[in-house]
Amino acid sequence: MDLRHKAQVVSDHLEKLYGIPERDSEENVLDCLILTVLSQNTNDVNRDKGFATLKETFPTWEDVLEADVESIGAAIQIAGLHGQKSRTIKNFLTWLKAERGELDLGFVCEMETKEGLQLLCQHKGIGIKTASVTLAFACGHDVFPVDTHVLRISKRLGLVASNCNAEKAHELLPQIIPTGTELPFHMNLITFGRQICNARKPKCDQCPLTAYCLYFKGEL
Repeated sequence: MDLRHKAQVVSDHLEKLYGIPERDSEENVLDCLILTVLSQNTNDVNRDKGFATLKETFPTWEDVLEADVESIGAAIQIAGLHGQKSRTIKNFLTWLKAERGELDLGFVCEMETKEGLQLLCQHKGIGIKTASVTLAFACGHDVFPVDTHVLRISKRLGLVASNCNAEKAHELLPQIIPTGTELPFHMNLITFGRQICNARKPKCDQCPLTAYCLYFKGEL
């Protein structure tokens, strides 16, 4: 089975299992970017707590821009890597204000996907996953973000090589993902990774994809 066909089969199975999820069209682009920065190397609970504390401490992004890095770091400490993430946030807001005259990232949604990814990824601390999540969830672009769940499952299913890293997977997977399914496929893979295809103890007895899984066959 070629990779495009396998990806289509996997997508179809997951849609039968979870349906076709949709993004929240109300999501603010800058909020999404900052939230995704906070999600790096932490779980969703601590990411959300860090974002909530940041917004409680600094009600507007202008307030965050005017704050020092240490104060920003203290607000997002629970999200981990607060020193690094606070510098990323401060530097990006400083650039955005200087570049656009206001703290509004909505313009990125009007850009071509490749151009938008390049613009966001030029900033230290904002990698391809963060940029992809922002364009997919806040802008509705057909982008396929690769997080830890997506990468793990893609390796187990043989959609990418076992030694493939996330950056390379962002290049390879979009070439085989069924057109127009990028976001729902991404979201379903995350749900599947959390509920069934866990990192340490996958529930293979509940999995509809064992026929395609290298991990299940002992080949990985």
